Amino acid sequence: MTNIKLWKDKGKQLLDPVLFSKTAEDLARLIGTEGKKDKNKNKNSQVRRYFDEVVRLNTMVQSGDAGMEQILPQVHMLVAKVVYAKGRKLVTDSFVEMMKSGIEQINDQKDLQVFTNFLESFMGFYKVHGPN
Repeated sequence: MTNIKLWKDKGKQLLDPVLFSKTAEDLARLIGTEGKKDKNKNKNSQVRRYFDEVVRLNTMVQSGDAGMEQILPQVHMLVAKVVYAKGRKLVTDSFVEMMKSGIEQINDQKDLQVFTNFLESFMGFYKVHGPN
């Protein structure tokens, strides 16, 4: 269960009601457990690197420094960066799949904001469930 679903009904702007709670915690627990089994993978600093990048890109869009059409390619480039980290044995398949499934749903500013909020929730739970 590493795939996430950002919207319950995007047309009605209804979020998955448990996205920021149960889904975020379940994934933090899974990915954290994998990181505890292999101390070289899913380190807090490595996972945080991707969260920080998503926040930076979201902030650029929200502040008007860049339009979504300029940011969207950079958002999707994160998939390549995460896969590269996996190739270097820094993150697990579960982390890659979570990031991919979220990024693939980003088409506009609202999607990016929801994914940013999801990662914020995930990181809060990861602090508890992840490796130190």
